[in-house]
Amino acid sequence: MTRVLIVDDEPDILLLLRVALEAKGHETALAADGDSAVRRISKESFDIMLLDLMMPVMDGWGVLDALRGLANRPRVIVVSARTTRPDIVRAVDLGADDYVVKPFSLPELVARVSDVVDWTPDEVEANRARLREGGSLS
Repeated sequence: MTRVLIVDDEPDILLLLRVALEAKGHETALAADGDSAVRRISKESFDIMLLDLMMPVMDGWGVLDALRGLANRPRVIVVSARTTRPDIVRAVDLGADDYVVKPFSLPELVARVSDVVDWTPDEVEANRARLREGGSLS
């Protein structure tokens, strides 16, 4: 079972993602801000995190920075309304494994969670390179 930490300050997004992911057999945990997410990651193990960038207390940039160097950090899919190339490249450079734009297709995002968890390190690097070079976003 895949353990997913969903990090977003919008309660409706948290609930929507929780219901959809649990319906596919994933175990979920929620955090409404980056500080809560970092605290949870320091105490619990997650396979993957869905991370919004624009949040109170600590934003997604701060979370990505805090995860740098963690030996057992989860894979990270940034899920954000920020669509500029500099934002995408910054997220990838800070350690995001994938980037999905809001509004998103719920079935595609749920499928992407399983894909990203199963990627090899080479597949992660290939996806990061694609995102840096301006590959298409979902």
